[in-house]
Parts: sequence; C-alpha cells; structure tokens
Amino acid sequence: MKINFLTVGKTSYPFVKEGCELYFNRLKHYTKLEEIVVEDVKKASKLSNEQLKQKEGEKILGKLNSQDFVVLLDEKGKTFNSVSFAKWIEQKQVQGTGTLVFIVGGAFGFSKEVYERANMKLQLSSMTFSHQIIRSIFAEQLYRAFTIIKGEPYHNE
Repeated sequence: MKINFLTVGKTSYPFVKEGCELYFNRLKHYTKLEEIVVEDVKKASKLSNEQLKQKEGEKILGKLNSQDFVVLLDEKGKTFNSVSFAKWIEQKQVQGTGTLVFIVGGAFGFSKEVYERANMKLQLSSMTFSHQIIRSIFAEQLYRAFTIIKGEPYHNE
C-alpha cells in the first residue's frame, strides 16, 4: 500500500517542516510515502473564502486518481485513538488498498466537491489546530500507527 500526504501550500513554519521530515523519513521503513504539496492559489487575498476553497479544491482533485482511498483531515471526521487508527491502517493494507491519500486542506477547509470525492473524514482531536501545525501532528500519528502494527516499543500503552 502506498500513502500520499497531500497538503495545500508549503508550510511557513520551520518546526512543522522539520517534524514532518523526521517522521516521514522514519516511515520509509514501513511504507511507500509521498508528500504532495498543492501550490497556493495566486492572488488568494482577492477571493472570498468560498472562491478560495473552490480553487484549492480543483487543485486537490487534480492530484487524485479514481481508485485512491481519500481521507480528509477534518474537524467533523471520525475519531480514533492511536491503537484503533493503527488497526484501521492495517485493515486497509489487508484489504489491498492501493493508495491511501490523507489530505490537509487550506485555512478555510475543503470545497463541496472535495468532500463529495472523499471516502472518509478523520478528526485528529476535538481541539482545533491550524492547517499548518496539523501536518506534523499527523505525521507523528502515522509513524506511531506503523510502530504499533509492527509491535515496536515506540507506543506505550
């Protein structure tokens, strides 16, 4: 199974970039992982929030294949604890999921079309995090999931 981590725009925080790099490098031992950055929308400040989500949505949809299993990181999504998330990932592996795509949207969320394309929404916390910071939090949780699957000591139950 391959995992794509798709984000809108590059992060402006060095600590987020460093955190993602740390965990994505560690994940190479467990799975094929590709980080895909959708370019920021040009002249975004001249657009309404809805127009911006629409333009970002078009770019996101342009990066997806019809057979991808798409998971939006969204505040209204399904919640897991770390162990149940690992079990879910493992189940996707057993089912033969080709590519699992996790998407972090822009500051205002996703367009209606992206929501319609999604197979699932995933909430990482009932707290709200910026679309920038959530990247490194998710990278760590993905790494944690694979160490749980492999029975490695990183996760302390």
